[in-house]
Amino acid sequence: MIDLREKNGNAIFTVRVQPRSSKSVICGEFNGGLKVALKSAPVDDAANEECCRLLAGIFKVPAARVHIISGRTSRSKTVAVDGVSSGDAAVVLKPYC
Repeated sequence: MIDLREKNGNAIFTVRVQPRSSKSVICGEFNGGLKVALKSAPVDDAANEECCRLLAGIFKVPAARVHIISGRTSRSKTVAVDGVSSGDAAVVLKPYC
């Protein structure tokens, strides 16, 4: 199960990124977070931007509302989705767990 928190009306959770994958997909749960495979390489912030775009797509929000709070240079990242409650995030992420 993904550990979801809420702060100021924003859903916060951990994402484990696997860059340089053959396709960009959400792989499922990994150590209490969401595992995401990305086609982009971790160069010039490309993988971080692709991660935000992928998450924005599943939450149906603009990419500008998905932020990496911590872990910009790490495979493990803490992500916030603005305007999405933890309850709503749980519903969206349930098919991936």
